[in-house]
Formats: sequence, C-alpha cells, structure tokens
Amino acid sequence: MPERLKVPTLLLFAIATGFGLSSTFQAYGMHLLESGPASPRMLFPLLGLNLVYWYVPALLAPSIMALALRHQLGRVRWSTQALVHVVGALVYSVVVTAALLATRMLLFAEGRPGSAAALWRATRLEYLRQLDWMLMTYLFLVGLAHALAYRRESETRALDAAHLETRLVEAQLQALQRQLHPHFLFNTLNTIAGLMRINLNAADLMIDRLGDLLRMTLDTSGTQQVPLKQELEVLQKYLEIEQTRFESRLAISMHIDFETLDALVPNLLLQPLVENAIRHGMAPHARPGWIAIHAVREGSRLRIEIRDSGNGLPPDRLMALNRGVGLGNTRARLAHLYPSAHQFAFSNLDQGFSVTVSIPFEIEPPSVEFVRAGVA
Repeated sequence: MPERLKVPTLLLFAIATGFGLSSTFQAYGMHLLESGPASPRMLFPLLGLNLVYWYVPALLAPSIMALALRHQLGRVRWSTQALVHVVGALVYSVVVTAALLATRMLLFAEGRPGSAAALWRATRLEYLRQLDWMLMTYLFLVGLAHALAYRRESETRALDAAHLETRLVEAQLQALQRQLHPHFLFNTLNTIAGLMRINLNAADLMIDRLGDLLRMTLDTSGTQQVPLKQELEVLQKYLEIEQTRFESRLAISMHIDFETLDALVPNLLLQPLVENAIRHGMAPHARPGWIAIHAVREGSRLRIEIRDSGNGLPPDRLMALNRGVGLGNTRARLAHLYPSAHQFAFSNLDQGFSVTVSIPFEIEPPSVEFVRAGVA
C-alpha cells in the first residue's frame, strides 16, 4: 500500500479559513444589493455557515486523498477504482450536505423545517444545490493526491538515480586508486631486486621504508581526498625510498605554503607525479638531478607544481600530453572529483620540466568531537 501523504493540516485550514471569509463577505454583499441594508450582526451566522462550507472538505481531505492513494491509477482495475470513488463521492456529498443543513438550521431560525416532510424536502434541495460543487471538490482532492504521489515518486526516483550515480563514481574512483598501488609496488620491488645485487644494506633499508609507506597508504585506501599535509607524509616516505636508490644524485626541495597544508587533495596524487618526474626527468641521466614540489593557494584554488631537472619534451610530445595522452589514471581521477573545475598541464622550463595541478581550495570541516571539545 502506498505511503500516506503528509497533508499540512495548518496550511489546509488556513486556506479554508481564507475562502470562508471571502465567501462570507461575498454573500453579505449580494444580500445588500438584492435586499437592501442589513444588520452587521448577520455577518456572524453567515461566517459560521461559510466556514463549515469550507472546513468540512478540509477535514475530509486527508481521508479522501488516502483513499485515492490506496486505489491509485495503474495499480488497481478501473472498475474497482470507479466503484470506490462513486461510493466515496456519495459518502462525501452526504456528509457535507448534512453538515451544511445542520449548520443552517442552527444559525438561521427561519430555515428550520416544521415537519419531517419539510426536512426531507430541505435536505434534497440542499443536496442538489451543492452537488456540482461537492463532486468538483471531491475530484479535485483525488487529482491532487495523484499529483502529489507522482511528484513524490519522481523525486524518489531522481534521488535514487543520484545515489546510484554517486556510488558508481565512487566505485570508479576506488578502482582507479587501486590501480596505483600495484604499479608503484612493482617498480619499487624492481628497485629492491637491483639493490640486492650491489648494496644489501640499502635494499634492507628500502624494504623497511616500503613497509612504512604501505601501512600509510593502506590506512587511507578507502579515502578519496586527504589533507595535503597527509599526502606530503606519504610522499616523504616514497622519496626516502628513492633517495636510498639514488643516494646523493637526487636532491629534493619542497616549497609548501603553510595555509595549504589543510587543503583537500586526491589521495595518492603526488606520488605518481613525482615518480614520473624521477623516471623521465632524472633517472635517464648520469648527472645529479633535483625534484621540486610547490604548493600555493591562489584565491579559491590550490595550485601544485612538480618540477624536475630533466631535458623537457619535444613540442609534439608536450602537445600530446596536454591533449590527454599520458598519466591517464591521474587525469581520470581529477576528472571524476572535479569534472570542470580542475587543470592538469605540462610545460617545459628553462631548465627542466613541470607538471601543474590546479583544483578548488577546499578544507575538510572539523569533526563533531573536535567542535564539541573546542566549545567545552
């Protein structure tokens, strides 16, 4: 059975009161035009009659709408629905007629029948006089119930679709994130295997640092965004591994604005960018090299730049990168998290190569426990 609609009772009776007042002044004005001056005291019985005229439908509206929903279009046979609403309209019209007739006899002495035959005649006249209005209001309430139900179902379907899309995006992001771990782990194990032949101490140190790094990454494996300071801690562990491999050949510098440390960034964003810079900008050359990481806030945006001391790229390869070829995993994650609000650009420097990521500057709100502690 469909869920009962929540009809705003106060609003319903406020509207009925407004119509009752309007009908009262309309009836009083017509009486003045047709019969001449009348005592203002006549307003009070007119007001009572007209309020009942509107309050009875307002009082019965929730029941009529619930009946309509229990026999909603497309869910029951049309013959059953027709029978239900014929009986419903009959009951509704009888209740309204009885209420109006009783109110008229109570408030207007001249309208009281003197005999049972006169009462029966007055009842029939009242019923026929109000029949078209009663049928119209009954059908209006039935139609309103269906309209509200269809609107609610439409909103529910839209909300379910949005939740489904959100879960799909989260699943895609998690899949992309999981792809980073095996790639990095494979490269690091290759490096350790190479060191085992030439420097056991360095290999042992790298294994310890790899264990630390894996623990840190596993702790945030289900998180899509982390504060930049947390991302830098993971990056530092990775750089310690690479410095064990390259020793004095690799120099690292970080230029991080203090206010950017709490900014949210995609989890495991920096490591593949720095790994790419080391692999292509430094590892192919025998000379010492450097990697520089910059983070700065620019208004409502966070800009992160990774620079290396390599030889840069030819114009055709640089153009291809900026068109979306290369680092596809990182590009896909940025596109999912910041569909039209991110920049991912590559450029040659006077000395070296640069990768720039620009995303909205967002800070994670404090936890409820932190807020309560601060208030206390």
